[in-house]
Amino acid sequence: MAISKQKKTELLDQYKKWLETSQAVVLTGYTGLTVKDLDELRRNLREAGGEFHIVKNTLGKIAFQQAGLEIKDEFFEGSTAVAFAFEDPPGLAKALADFAKGSDFVKIKGGYLADKLMEAEEIKFLADLPPLPVIRAQLLGVINAPASKLVRVLAEPGRQIAAVLQAYADKDAATASA
Repeated sequence: MAISKQKKTELLDQYKKWLETSQAVVLTGYTGLTVKDLDELRRNLREAGGEFHIVKNTLGKIAFQQAGLEIKDEFFEGSTAVAFAFEDPPGLAKALADFAKGSDFVKIKGGYLADKLMEAEEIKFLADLPPLPVIRAQLLGVINAPASKLVRVLAEPGRQIAAVLQAYADKDAATASA
């Protein structure tokens, strides 16, 4: 069934809006995926801060071109769905890659991280990165490590003096009780 020109324009505008607001985009094939599996995939990606939408190939190509993203023709062959990462690109890539491992029907074709074209292997590498909260915690640990060491170094002479005074106090207490 043909889509009206107005509906095509609306879809194109929606695709462009998603492309503008997403930090990363992953194009996938989904042929053979059941509705139940599709709902599960969408739920997993929503939890990772993204969305998963089935797109029309010609309109998808036009939207990518209008967004200034050079797209490979093989990315829009067959059935195409696009995962948009609005919050955490590594988290979305991980959720998508994990689902693809357990499914014979989801195939990662490629995508974009910001404006950089990425092949399927690069997206799988992105999926291996830790999630954003973990990266933040690691960075905070690296930043705090020198300060913590400095505090320990500065506190050590005082601790040693306190230990010597405590030893003298214990010695005096032992001689006074004898």
